[in-house]
Order: sequence, then structure tokens, then C-alpha cells
Amino acid sequence: MKRLFWLIEFAILILLSLPFALLPMRIALKTGALLGSFVFNIWTSRRKIAIENIQKTIELGEIKSSDKPEKIALECFKNLGRSFIEIIKIYYGFGSNLVQAIEIRGLENFLKAKEKNKGIIMITGHCGNWELCALAISAKISVASGVARRQNNPFMNAAIEKVRAGFGNSIIYKQGALKSILSALKKNSVVGILIDQAVVSDEGYIIDFLGRGAWATKMPALIARKTGAPVLPVFIKRENSGHLLTVCPEIELSALEDKEEALIADTKQLMQPIEEYIRQNPYEWLWIHRRWKRVPPLTQ
Repeated sequence: MKRLFWLIEFAILILLSLPFALLPMRIALKTGALLGSFVFNIWTSRRKIAIENIQKTIELGEIKSSDKPEKIALECFKNLGRSFIEIIKIYYGFGSNLVQAIEIRGLENFLKAKEKNKGIIMITGHCGNWELCALAISAKISVASGVARRQNNPFMNAAIEKVRAGFGNSIIYKQGALKSILSALKKNSVVGILIDQAVVSDEGYIIDFLGRGAWATKMPALIARKTGAPVLPVFIKRENSGHLLTVCPEIELSALEDKEEALIADTKQLMQPIEEYIRQNPYEWLWIHRRWKRVPPLTQ
């Protein structure tokens, strides 16, 4: 019975998304922005979270913008709408030109890190169109594996796997991911990890993030110390009528002798490029996430 429900759910998704995929790109992106605005107006709970997050960040001086929090939140939703449409077009086979048109900067940083033959850990956040970022890395830089959550619907999950494989991208599912990550790095492969969402206490540390205490994953730092794999921040953002993907220089790990202190310092260091991205591109980060949840008041 559950399998039938998943099949119907998948069929409905296809019927609803196909018209968007058939639109010309310019019209599709305008439609995506309108879709984002529509969701902004009806998804009141997430709109409230976004506005509150932005308001607090502005009050702390971490974002300098003349725009009101409501304006930034609206633009965030519009970005999500455009990103959704772009991914829909790619998944239906109409977006290969979109991927190929992405400008790549900082390729020399990747090539330098690759020479170490330790594999590469690419870190990023929910910035710009992060799904497009993953596809572009595999299509234009190097075959890569991305750490992701398995979709509940197996038909949807299979479709996602197929599209990603078409661009040279494979998935490492979060459950039991460590073994697969270590295996990939041992083969001098590239592993991509999203690191900007809150984790539970045994998976990370409370660090300063945009002026407030927030739980951050220690996994990338832990793996980098264990394997010697270089860590490269990678970001995508909208520029003109396309996208710019930037590969940043390798992040040097802490030289502190105490292992725990060094790991905390590394975790802080790895989050800093994401903070800087948000400061420079506040419209293109996922403000609707409860980033500062489960943090004791004294660390806020």
C-alpha cells in the first residue's frame, strides 16, 4: 500500500512540475521568482523564521543592508523559487546548457589540492542553487560524491540518483556515511558536504555563527585530520544572467596540540567562509532554517 502511495505521489509531482520544465529559460526564471513570492506569502511559519533570523543578524551588525528583513526574506524565497525551476529543467533534460554556462573561478586551488593525493573535501552551505553547484562540480571540475539524505519516496530517490549520475555525481547517504567518505578519499576522490545546518550535540560544537552561538558539525574537520585530505570551500551565486562557481583556497587546520581544542578551532575556521558568503550575498542563503536552535541562552 505504501509503495502505491509513493508511486501516486511521484506521478503527481511529474504532472505538476513538467509544465515548468517546458518553459523557455527566461520565462521559467520569472515564473520561479513568482512562485517564490507565492510561497513567501502562504508559508507563514517559515517566513516568520526567516524574518526573525535576518532581523537578529542585522541587529548584531553581521549584515549591513539598507533593505528591511522582510525584503531580504522575500528575495530569499524568490531565489529558492528560481533554483527549484532550474533543477526541474535539469531533471527533465532541458538544463544541460545551464550547467555548461556556469563560470568557474579558483580552479587552480582544486588542482593544487589534488596533487596531494589525499582526496578532497569540498564544503559549502545552502547558498545560491546548491544542488546546481553539486552538478556543476562533477560536470566541469571533477567527478564527486555528495553527502545527502535519502528521499523517503524510493521512486523520487531513484530519479534523483539517475540525473546526478548523468553529470558524474554520486550520492553518499548520511546513514553510515563515514565509511564511504573515507573510502572515497582513500581513492583520491572528491567528497562534497553541506555544513551550515544545526546538528545535535554529539555531532558537533557550539561555535559563533553570525554573532550567535550555533551548533556546527565537526565531521569535516574530524575527517580532514584523520585522512590528511585538504578542505576547500566551494560556493555558487547568481551573477548577471547565469551562475558563478568559486573554488576557494584550502583551509589550513589548527596547529593546537590539544586534539579537542584543535577540532573546535577547525570547526570554527571551516564555518567562516560560509559566514562571509552570507554577509556578501544575504539574498541567497537559506534563512528559513532554524540555524540557532537548541543553543543554551548564555551562549546566544
